[in-house]
Amino acid sequence: MGSTQLPTPRINGTGQQFPEGTESGDPATGMVQLLGPDGTLGTDPVFSDYAKRLEPEQLRGFYADMAKIRRFDQEATALQRQGELALWVPLTGQEAAQIGSGRASQPQDYIFPTYREHGVALTRNVDLSELLKLFRGISNGGWDPTENNFHLYTLVLAAQMPHSVGYAMGIQRDQKLAEAAGSNDPKAAVLAYFGDGASSEGDVHESMVFAASYDAPVVFFCQNNHWAISVPTEVQTKIPLFNRAKGYGFPGIRVDGNDVIAVHAVTEWALEHAREGRGPVLIEAHTYRVGAHTTADDPTKYRQSAEEAEWRSKDPLDRLEKYLRAEGLADDAFFDQVKQDGNELAAYVRSTALALQAPDIHDAFAGVYAEPHPLVAEEQAWFTQYEAGFESEEEAGH
Repeated sequence: MGSTQLPTPRINGTGQQFPEGTESGDPATGMVQLLGPDGTLGTDPVFSDYAKRLEPEQLRGFYADMAKIRRFDQEATALQRQGELALWVPLTGQEAAQIGSGRASQPQDYIFPTYREHGVALTRNVDLSELLKLFRGISNGGWDPTENNFHLYTLVLAAQMPHSVGYAMGIQRDQKLAEAAGSNDPKAAVLAYFGDGASSEGDVHESMVFAASYDAPVVFFCQNNHWAISVPTEVQTKIPLFNRAKGYGFPGIRVDGNDVIAVHAVTEWALEHAREGRGPVLIEAHTYRVGAHTTADDPTKYRQSAEEAEWRSKDPLDRLEKYLRAEGLADDAFFDQVKQDGNELAAYVRSTALALQAPDIHDAFAGVYAEPHPLVAEEQAWFTQYEAGFESEEEAGH
């Protein structure tokens, strides 16, 4: 959707202007929620207007996206368990946070993910089978970021955050030059994802300092899934994470990360805010990682099953299905088709993953430097000799 007039702002204690309602949302929890776990759609003084823009087809699309990416997640997990992937990073439970925010972005916006944003990748039309190349260990990425404005996954915690702000500052300068030249191209912003664990990294703090100092058009999207591997959020922060934005002087919003409608509304507002030159925004999506941190993790070692059961009752797919059925926006035929589409995606991903070929290891040596290097040549010669040793053993065995 195109940019619209933002809600009338007011002055809060920091001296920064914020739109009515974005500081606190629900006074009891400080959280914006529109669609409750029971499937009932509520109201919000600011974000209900954004939700009203959604057409029934978009709401059905949200559900289809969430169901599709959950089915993909299940298949990728199975592939790893069967030895076809070296590792997998599940997203189950976080579908609404990713689909809602990803669908709120526009094509010209640039997205910096971490390593779990499979749902966001779906919204940017990335071929999901390409995500598996990294986790199969045959590629440093797997897709061309320039095709979808969706950056490669970042495995180093929070390393993408300074990059995202630098990119946003570049967008800011390019747009000023374009405007001076009379361009009417749509403005762009950056959407940068990170988790509650990464919020403790210095990279996040430094990025927010720069973003605030230069009013960079970047939206920081924190998926607070309550566990940084085995460390609970309350150990990392004594206040809700969205409140940190006040210290930098820009808006912070906490949203129910299992409510796809509220996530979409809040992210749409935040991106408009950034594109219009009003500076950065921090969104904390309050969600939960239902499964393991990665397939190398065992969450039963550090959390209770009762906690998982409580969050499963807040499932993002269940609540949207209840709403769609109650409003007569979807029927059994729709949900059956969604399930079929998910199974077809899973079959495609599996067949593609099994057909992936490992690249020639010698190509890795050729890409270290632009010109031949004696040390690299020495290392390659050693590896060639090492590799030949295995061939000799096989011949001797026959």
